[in-house]
Amino acid sequence: MDSSPNGDENFVENKALLDYSKLVEGDEVAKPSSLVVSEFHFLLLIGNKVKVVNRISEQIVEELHFDQTPESVSRGIIGLCSDASAGLFYAYDQNSVFQVSVNDEGRDMWKVYLNLKEFTEALANCRDPLQRDQVYLEQAEAAFSAKDFVRAASFYAKPVLYVLENGIYAACSSGFFRAGSSSARLKMAEDALRTFLLRKLDNLTKDDKCQITMISTWATELYLDKINRLLLEDDTTSENRSFEYQSITREFRAFLSDCKEVLDEATTMKLLESYGRVDELVYFANLKEQYEIVIHHYIQQGQAKKALEVLQKPAVPTDLQYKFAPDLIMLDAYETVESWMITKDLNPRKLIPAMMRYSSEPHAKNETHEVIKYLEFCVHRLQNEDPGIHNLLLSLYAKKEDDGALLRFLQCKFGKGRPNGPDFFYDPKYALRLCLKEKRMRACVHIYSMMSMHEEAVALALQVDPELAMAEADKVEDDEDLRKKLWLMVAKHVVEQEKGTKRENIRKAIAFLKETDGLLKIEDILPFFPDFALIDDFKEAICSSLEDYNQQIEKLKEEMNDATHGADNIRNDISALAQRYAVIERDEECGVMAFPDLLGLDYPLFSCHHGLVGFVSDSELRSKYQVCKRKILSVGGDYRGYASVGPMAPFYVFPCGHAFHAQCLIAHITRCTDRTQAEYILDLQKQLTLLGGEPREELNGGLTRSESITSMTPLDKIRSQLDDAIASDCPFCGELMIREISSPFILPEEAQQVASWEIKPHNLGSQKSLSLAS
Repeated sequence: MDSSPNGDENFVENKALLDYSKLVEGDEVAKPSSLVVSEFHFLLLIGNKVKVVNRISEQIVEELHFDQTPESVSRGIIGLCSDASAGLFYAYDQNSVFQVSVNDEGRDMWKVYLNLKEFTEALANCRDPLQRDQVYLEQAEAAFSAKDFVRAASFYAKPVLYVLENGIYAACSSGFFRAGSSSARLKMAEDALRTFLLRKLDNLTKDDKCQITMISTWATELYLDKINRLLLEDDTTSENRSFEYQSITREFRAFLSDCKEVLDEATTMKLLESYGRVDELVYFANLKEQYEIVIHHYIQQGQAKKALEVLQKPAVPTDLQYKFAPDLIMLDAYETVESWMITKDLNPRKLIPAMMRYSSEPHAKNETHEVIKYLEFCVHRLQNEDPGIHNLLLSLYAKKEDDGALLRFLQCKFGKGRPNGPDFFYDPKYALRLCLKEKRMRACVHIYSMMSMHEEAVALALQVDPELAMAEADKVEDDEDLRKKLWLMVAKHVVEQEKGTKRENIRKAIAFLKETDGLLKIEDILPFFPDFALIDDFKEAICSSLEDYNQQIEKLKEEMNDATHGADNIRNDISALAQRYAVIERDEECGVMAFPDLLGLDYPLFSCHHGLVGFVSDSELRSKYQVCKRKILSVGGDYRGYASVGPMAPFYVFPCGHAFHAQCLIAHITRCTDRTQAEYILDLQKQLTLLGGEPREELNGGLTRSESITSMTPLDKIRSQLDDAIASDCPFCGELMIREISSPFILPEEAQQVASWEIKPHNLGSQKSLSLAS
């Protein structure tokens, strides 16, 4: 008895009546004297025996006998009792208590339920897979007998042990098809077989790869057969058939999506193709990332937008863009070009075949040329430098009726501002051939000019527009002769092509001369007029030209007079320079150096009154600096090549007042100047010494009064070169002294001498410390 949840009433569950007549043999009916209940059995005391009856099947499963004493046998078993907490049962008489042990009483309950066709309870009481498989098979057989093939198939698919699977596929398939004698039953049998395979797939593990692939392929074929049968059936309930067809198609696609990893790609593709299921073929190809098949299908269906959407997927290789570009641009040029423009890392050069195919087709006059739009995007936005792209764009511009876009393209300098790069990336020779072929003469003129072929540019421009020819002739600025030649070509064309009265032609020619900004004169264009032209017609122009020539002559006269006056001034300066002199005091010393021991100083002193202070020994100072102890006007020795004044040594006097002996100045300059200049000076001195020469009546360092500049001897030339090298300016006041400012005080070759002055620390260890008493 169980109570209800709210406790206000009692009720009995699973009530049933036990027929006692089934428990005894013969016609005699004996009622049990005592009863106890276990989980699955009744224990009935009938006489001196305990009969164990299954509660579900009401069958006796066992009889228990007790070993009683002779005295107790006559009296019999009094009754039965149970210990619910311990799960024990007892039988007792007047003298004894007998314990009834129950061990695993539910081990065969699955068979009991199975015999009663209570499959759910049977499965609940199964202890191992073998028992469950037997229940599934029994359940499947029951459903199969009831012609419920789909339900039977689902149970046939549940056994998992190999011993039960052996031959089960063949048995099931043959059993289903044997049962389908009619078309309806055959259809049910196919559905059952498909269901069986699908359920079997759910029960297989990942390790059964081969078996999974085979079953999945078999199921695929069954799905395809089912779909085709629905298409071929002619039933009055077409609406129901359509719903069933759509349902099975969705189910099939879901199956393909779930099994895409286990299905063999090639086999599945062939199956779908053989059954003519193109949509499912595309769907499966998309699942397997076989985008080429998908795109090809959409192109065949004329669905360019869908094909472009597939191409925009990140996983799609870029090579497919180039492969299908010709078909897509012919199918939908606008969408294709828009797709190209938003696709990254696309090489426009590989799209040239597709663009050329599109361009070869005729287009409406007002239709937007999609290829030109894309090429302009590449050139202006992407800054593409590929010559092929630029050449293709140029060729498309050349074929347009309006040449404005072509001229703007030719004038653009796409490479401007890039170091060591060209101004344009198209081939000018190809552009010229193309423009000549398409009769784009203005473009040809521009290309000729760009290639510095100005004569050809002007000649062609004269055939198109004289104003254009004038503009081209005026572009030449760095070559006056070529510019004049080009303007003469224009002038000849203007004179020869003018139609009208002769006087009017001459007037136009004269007006043309004014446009040349004086580059051409009337005499330049006169040969272009006929011989019988009257001079009166050129009177005004000739007079104007003569006036210009007169002004030029006057200007040249002024320049000649200025040049003559300048030459006279130079001659006077040369004469004055020859007579120039300087006053030297009798005790004037050589400007190279004066030693301190001569002047009573502690430091060396130059003649310009600059002193050199430092700890330098007298021997070091004499070895480093040129020393001269003589007066300027002292008696000289043998100085070959130099002029001497009486017994005095040759010397140089500068306008600043510094004076130097020639030999002292040479020694000082060679020491202070760079090596190349020093070697040049010494070489001149050597040549001067070798040439020597007889003493002549000369000024010191100059030419004789009776000798002209043009009659200089080799000795004079060498002396003049030496004077320029050493005496161009004073060494103490000129450029040489200015350069000395940036020279280091200590030269690199004096590093050893500098190191000798380094103060080294003494050995402190040898010193003794003395304490001072306070």
